Amino acid sequence: MGMLSRMSTVVKAKMNRLIDNAEDPKETLDYAYEKQLEMLRDVKRGVVEMVTAKRRLELQAKKVRENVSKLDDQARKALGMGREDLARVALERKQTALAELDGLDQQIVDMEQEQEKLTAAEQRIQAKVHAFRNRKEVIKAQYSAAQAQVRIGSALSGLSEEMGDVSLAVERAEHKTESMKARAGAIDELAEAGVLNDSLGGGQDDIDRELSKLSASASVESELAALKASTDTTTPQQKQLSGGQS
Repeated sequence: MGMLSRMSTVVKAKMNRLIDNAEDPKETLDYAYEKQLEMLRDVKRGVVEMVTAKRRLELQAKKVRENVSKLDDQARKALGMGREDLARVALERKQTALAELDGLDQQIVDMEQEQEKLTAAEQRIQAKVHAFRNRKEVIKAQYSAAQAQVRIGSALSGLSEEMGDVSLAVERAEHKTESMKARAGAIDELAEAGVLNDSLGGGQDDIDRELSKLSASASVESELAALKASTDTTTPQQKQLSGGQS
């Protein structure tokens, strides 16, 4: 029994949660307002029916009064004509009509009292419906405002998370940029120091580079001397004179 009771409680709790999630307060308020309007219409309809019934009784009572007056006249005429028997019949009918009239008058009084009660109830319900309508609109406005706040809060929360991801991406980009700038500066510094040129020169040290420069210079001097010898047009006598002058 304990397990079944717990299961029943869990099921009821889940059903209540589902109902709460599915329930729209604005629709619930509108439905409640429509039910109150329907009840108010029923009361108004009851008042109208009560007034109509009372009006029929009043018309019937009017006819009975007219009949009482007629019977009274008939009794007088019959008695004046020496027909006491007819006068007695008319008076008996008059008494019956008066009894009927008393009953109708009492019913009319009772219906007037009921009409007053229904009218008072209608006024109270009308005031409650009016107050509920105003309260309903206020609650609906507050609910709509709360919904808007929730949507804005959710949007801001999502934007905050997204901006957090963007901030991380920006930080990574800035870090990569700084690393690239540092690497470029190091390359420029190595180039100015000649380290990169040394690397491109096949891994020679400073002695090898100096020897290479001397070899290249000697080759240039040798080629220059040969070039001078091939283009020299001075005669031996001029050379001797030139040597003597020197």
